[in-house]
Amino acid sequence: MIIVLLFVLMFVLMALGLPIALSIGLPAIGLIVSPGVFPDTVTLSALGQTVVQQLFSGVDSFDLLAVPLFMIAGSIMEVGGISRRLIDFCDSLVGWAPGGLAAAAIGASMIIAGISGSAAADTAAIGAVVIPTMIRQGYPPAFAAAVVAAGGAIGIIIPPSIPMILFGFMTNISTSQLFAGGLLVGVLMGLSFMAVAIGISWRRGYGERVAFTWKRVASTGRAALWSMGAPVIVLGGILSGIVTVTEGAALAVFYALLVGTVINRELAWRDLPRLMVRSQVVAGGILFIIAMAKVFGWLLAMQQGAQLLNVFVNSMSLPPVGLLLLVLALLLVVGCVMETTAALLLVVPVLALLTPQMQIDPVQFGVLVVTNLAIGMLTPPVGICLFVSCGIADVTLGRISRAVMPLVAVAILDMLIAALWSPLTMWLPTLLYR
Repeated sequence: MIIVLLFVLMFVLMALGLPIALSIGLPAIGLIVSPGVFPDTVTLSALGQTVVQQLFSGVDSFDLLAVPLFMIAGSIMEVGGISRRLIDFCDSLVGWAPGGLAAAAIGASMIIAGISGSAAADTAAIGAVVIPTMIRQGYPPAFAAAVVAAGGAIGIIIPPSIPMILFGFMTNISTSQLFAGGLLVGVLMGLSFMAVAIGISWRRGYGERVAFTWKRVASTGRAALWSMGAPVIVLGGILSGIVTVTEGAALAVFYALLVGTVINRELAWRDLPRLMVRSQVVAGGILFIIAMAKVFGWLLAMQQGAQLLNVFVNSMSLPPVGLLLLVLALLLVVGCVMETTAALLLVVPVLALLTPQMQIDPVQFGVLVVTNLAIGMLTPPVGICLFVSCGIADVTLGRISRAVMPLVAVAILDMLIAALWSPLTMWLPTLLYR
């Protein structure tokens, strides 16, 4: 009964428009201190101390320091000239095809994903540059916004990825292995998005084609060389074990700062305080959600939520593949109605316990969870990538939602491939770490 009331109160507060962190934390804290939930021998003072301890322990981790650092790197990248140079280089490679600029935007998003770890930051960085250009070339604003949103969603699948950092923190799974597992999935999704964008553009006559010349490839490649070096250095350092995830995040900040101020010279030092404040407000919101979710999870554990779920799952007698598909379907629904960080923090501690029944490696499951929630970023009503693109393209949520559906469909297909063919997620982690 307590568990049902906990979730009902949370969804009611979300529906009323309360911030996600408070919607998660207030019902949990209120029930913890309510009479009758815990034995009378447990004092109110002891319960209050427990709440404070859970709040603190929720964010007391060196690994979580990577979250604000990657947010800073994403903000610097957005205004440091990195995005435009990457788009120009990708356009020189694929601009000859129908919908070449759309494909170039997705390709640039894949490269930028190796710097920031944030889908919203990637969407803003690419969208601010490419959406106005796509509209000038004759792409419908809704389609341009949908393509950029889809490319931005890849930002949490291709490492480094803030949601993967959170998944590893909650489950004690190596974040580096999760990064390695997500790399090929992200590449597959990016190539799939390119194919869909080119197919739609060819059928409907969108965009302008640019003749392919090696001279243009060479000139844009030289201009983008330093920008392309960021994911190589950061991701290469993390996957090789030379640096930890947190050290890699600090390296990303330093490299983005170097390229933006010294190499590209498009980032002024006077802009840094504004960028830092803006990025850390977002990072602080994420950490606050994590702290509140820790209290929520503790109450769920005290009420034997995991045991009840296990009994329920066993009663259905599903085969491992059937259970996995059921969990993925549940995550798709959760991703549609709940903010990504909150969804991750609420469902992972419970669903991760089902990996033995699903007969799936925890690393593969972590990649599937993050991929699933990335799809949620492309679906209304809370898809963050859609909202960012809407704001840049000045289109309604309804219009972009219709335009993004073909991309969502192919993303679900890619996720199913990753679920049913384990080498896609497990080959690289096995090669590097096992």
